[in-house]
Amino acid sequence: GHGADHFDVAKFGCDFAYTVDGGAIGEVQSQTFNATSAHIEIQGVSVHPGSAKDKLKNSILMAYELNSLLPSDEVPEKTELFEGFYMLHDLVGSTDRTTMDYIIRDHSRELFEKRKQTMTEAVATMNERYGEGSFTLTLTDSYYNMKEIIDQYPHVMELAYKAFENLGITPNDDPIRGGTDGARLSFMGLPCPNLFAGGYNFHGRYEFVPVSSLEKGIELVVKIVENL
Repeated sequence: GHGADHFDVAKFGCDFAYTVDGGAIGEVQSQTFNATSAHIEIQGVSVHPGSAKDKLKNSILMAYELNSLLPSDEVPEKTELFEGFYMLHDLVGSTDRTTMDYIIRDHSRELFEKRKQTMTEAVATMNERYGEGSFTLTLTDSYYNMKEIIDQYPHVMELAYKAFENLGITPNDDPIRGGTDGARLSFMGLPCPNLFAGGYNFHGRYEFVPVSSLEKGIELVVKIVENL
């Protein structure tokens, strides 16, 4: 979510643009997740186990307890298309102190805000159980669904669709279950849909891009320019 932090939209000097960061041939996307990161710090109380009765607060187990307050079926491995999720992607801890890092995603801005509220309420509940200050939550928004912006500039998508038609490629406009720099750029004043790059198995050890797909992506970009 930081790829556009230092991009100078004014200096770039364009009315719109495209990222080339998609998957299989045919992808053309105007929708991303809304995204936030949730960092949680848990302060426990470490006591010798031989004298821990009613004193020990095991921050690792407190972390498990917090996670149990979130919907168990709203995780990446159980969702698809427009379904959002909570993902615990990092947990580091000891009896005394544990940190948790989640990503929270949803295409709907309304549901996105509700997910953040659910996380906030879960942390508040845990502080009621273990004492104020036991859990500290920091929410940091990363990017928003670029559809809010791109829908205001329909010609940008129409230009892409025309290029697909010229090249005999069937477009696939399913929403991105992730984000692109284009999401950030769109909200910075540069409407920026996403085009396929031919990648597969993103963020996995078997990620790859066929050269033939890269070549087809080049043809698409050239055709878009020709159609301007």
